[in-house]
Amino acid sequence: MIDADALPAWAALSVAFFVVFGAGLTLIGSVGLLRLATFYQRMHAPTLGTSLGSAGILIGSIIFFSFQGTRPVVHEILLMIFVTVTTPVSFILLMKATRSRPTTKQPEQPD
Repeated sequence: MIDADALPAWAALSVAFFVVFGAGLTLIGSVGLLRLATFYQRMHAPTLGTSLGSAGILIGSIIFFSFQGTRPVVHEILLMIFVTVTTPVSFILLMKATRSRPTTKQPEQPD
């Protein structure tokens, strides 16, 4: 079991800040996904929320486990690299696929 009482106060505050900051950014990205009107506008909020939000949470995790000394922080660094690379790339590919999709025209309404 990890003893969180051995963590210095400044490290605990920085861990709490980064975790709350990352969770807040993720929440803002989720709300933006619901509130924005078009598909292309909706692409921006989750990308930033996922990338920056998970980065904040992972930075907090890096600080916590570095001071605990229970394991190396390589796991979190790899997660940050994969999330930073894959999230924007997948959203760009999704946007390109949507732009190349044929659109159907609506029938004209008679007067």
